[in-house]
Amino acid sequence: MRIIGGRLGGIRLNPPTNLPVRPTTDLAKEALFNILQHKIDWADAQCLDLFCGTGNISFELASRGAAEVDAVDIHSKCLFYVKDMAKKYDFSAINTRKADVFKFVASCKKQYDFIFADPPYDVAQLPQLAHLVMDNNLLKEGGILVVEHPSTRKMQEHATLVETRKYGYSSFSIYEL
Repeated sequence: MRIIGGRLGGIRLNPPTNLPVRPTTDLAKEALFNILQHKIDWADAQCLDLFCGTGNISFELASRGAAEVDAVDIHSKCLFYVKDMAKKYDFSAINTRKADVFKFVASCKKQYDFIFADPPYDVAQLPQLAHLVMDNNLLKEGGILVVEHPSTRKMQEHATLVETRKYGYSSFSIYEL
């Protein structure tokens, strides 16, 4: 796992192997950020990384200069790793929060410019995730939501869906408000 671009582009991260995660591949992450590079000004962006796991996306956002990155996960070991790496690489923009993501989404009062969600592929609510984010008004006007999901699993239709990109077994559904 490596940081693709920004201040620490090229840095390789080696998370513990005992974390309950399936990190976004470097190839898929690079393709995603190529799509996003002209859509979002990262320097001013308020970002949310749901199911942050190893912090792969959080670190990428912080390296690219995001103003703030809220990293949410239910697993303490994941959050300890994210906190340690954020401190090591001086990513002061990253804030970690231990929470059930679905409860967090339902109670969050903050809005974001960019939201990335990479839930475990077997989570029952995965197809409704875009609806949950939009219904709870987490995305700012002009904001972008990206949900990573297995290519074999369909997301529920939503009016803000712009496109779905497939990268092998994984796909990114991209929503714009």
